[in-house]
Amino acid sequence: MELHKTQQLQIYNSLSKKKETFTPIHEGAIGMYVCGPTVYSNVHLGNCRTFLSFDLVFRYLKHLGFKVRYVRNITDAGHLENDADSGEDRIAKKARIEEIEPMEVVQRYTIDFHNTMAKFNALPPSIEPTATGHIIEQIGIIEEILKKGFAYERNGSVYFDVLKFNESHQYGKLSGRNLEDMIANSRELEGQSDKKNPQDFALWKRAEPQHIMRWTSPWSDGFPGWHLECTAMSTKYLGEQFDIHGGGMDLKFPHHECEIAQSEAFCSKTPVNYWMHANMLTLNGQKMAKSTGNNILPNEIFSGENTVLAKPFSPTVTKFFMYQAHYRSILDFSSDALEAAEKGYNRLMDAINQLDKLPTGNETTMDIAAWKQSCYDAMNDDFNSPILIAQLFEAAKFINSVKDAKASITAEDLATLKTTLHAFVFDVLGLQEVAAGSQNTGKLSGAVELLIQLRNEARANKDFATSDKIRDELATIGIQLKDGKDGTTFSL
Repeated sequence: MELHKTQQLQIYNSLSKKKETFTPIHEGAIGMYVCGPTVYSNVHLGNCRTFLSFDLVFRYLKHLGFKVRYVRNITDAGHLENDADSGEDRIAKKARIEEIEPMEVVQRYTIDFHNTMAKFNALPPSIEPTATGHIIEQIGIIEEILKKGFAYERNGSVYFDVLKFNESHQYGKLSGRNLEDMIANSRELEGQSDKKNPQDFALWKRAEPQHIMRWTSPWSDGFPGWHLECTAMSTKYLGEQFDIHGGGMDLKFPHHECEIAQSEAFCSKTPVNYWMHANMLTLNGQKMAKSTGNNILPNEIFSGENTVLAKPFSPTVTKFFMYQAHYRSILDFSSDALEAAEKGYNRLMDAINQLDKLPTGNETTMDIAAWKQSCYDAMNDDFNSPILIAQLFEAAKFINSVKDAKASITAEDLATLKTTLHAFVFDVLGLQEVAAGSQNTGKLSGAVELLIQLRNEARANKDFATSDKIRDELATIGIQLKDGKDGTTFSL
């Protein structure tokens, strides 16, 4: 029997703003769409958190035995600066600055995105469509929305008529915004705008002469609005109604709100049953974002080449750090938090590596069946990874007690414990054992810290020959000491 028939999953639905029992449209099968990256720069850690959150969802649904079609798009055109309906295309701007073709920008950063997600051991989606690969579908949707009277054409551009839509539908229901309040708080339109109202958004934009990325349409040579691509691709690959739509919290408005409006105008149906939004990762107390420069790249974490962390951290430790917070919670990034996650990860892996060596007895002093169900209960509660990890640490504690002869386990329960731990650690969380040369990172840190302490004592005693020898000998084996006002740190 598939696990999903015995486990009851609850998902927090951003649309209803409460947890709901998950019931798929088609029994045993799930359609899930997640907004992917705009590929104009390297993917930063805040972006990665969103995609890893939905990798966890994807993995758990598969673990439960669902057949999942996971669609995650690549935005390679139409996303203008500041998420607006005017300004320069982000990819075209990068191409102009670097004096290369826009598709060179797309290729470079799509490869970077794939490589980075592979380092995190994220599963690829079932389908990864691009905006430029679905221009025909987007034009077809615009034509249908125009026919139904929910859009209008002005000077070669086509805009969605939010006020007209709101007469028979509810615009703002996902983000909880009231259209009347939005109108009251909006500025008057500038004279050069083609929009009837500030709330209207572009379905198609006529390209200015300098705009490189353009396609032929019934209205003008131009390009589709940013919001439209997701409606086109989700409808094509998942149908007019599907189960789960995910993305970052910052996409709730206007992007996802506009998606709902477009889809309802196009199909006359509510497109998605469960909306899920992952929260932000902060750095220095501020949201990580490409646009502000307040971000850190994954490869900077893995290499240690950054000004934030005291040393490098592996992709799996970084991932473990992120899963120690619930996907809907804000998570602050710091060196101390990563070091704590690394210690916890090492403790968990040490326990798993003890499983094959554990002695078995005639009784088990821990309720393994109840513990196993508690792991499922955690994930069934809106994919609560921190509670799951707490349960995994309970198992690690028990394993160490058995090893020290302070507890006992039967052979049958040991097999269940081993199977369950491997399922949740490696299949659901997608963690990996770090390479053999990196497994002793914690022990290496302790040894280097001891040498730093001895060096500090030598310097205090004005024994500079010894302090310099410690620094230089460490440098020859690739460990660099950094003296600062807060003490000495090291990097590999």
